[in-house]
Amino acid sequence: MQADNVVRLRPLERLRQDGGPIATIYRNLGAESAERVVTRALGEVALTMAGLANQVRAHDMADLSRHLRRLQLMAENLGMVSLSLVAGDARSCLASGDSTAFSAVWGRLIRIAEASLAPDKTLLDRSLL
Repeated sequence: MQADNVVRLRPLERLRQDGGPIATIYRNLGAESAERVVTRALGEVALTMAGLANQVRAHDMADLSRHLRRLQLMAENLGMVSLSLVAGDARSCLASGDSTAFSAVWGRLIRIAEASLAPDKTLLDRSLL
């Protein structure tokens, strides 16, 4: 096989965000307190993703669905629509026992999480995509 016949695919994910939950947090708590709450919540999302990645890498599927559900709820509460939906898709793949589908959805979840947690934009800026 020749190397020039190989095409490297680079999937681009379009993020869906809802700025409503973040706006509500800011409206209810004020700017200073809301900033702390949102920053802490985004940190929890990042830690949860890191924990999930470690579990998947170790092929430790025990409680994976529960941890994905936690991620799904956290993302939903922050208006991270794409992240929440894809975490739910990963749970569905686990429930059906389809390891091939789970692998594909897991790759998508990683891409969505990386884009969602990228430090170059604020959550409200990304909600306009």
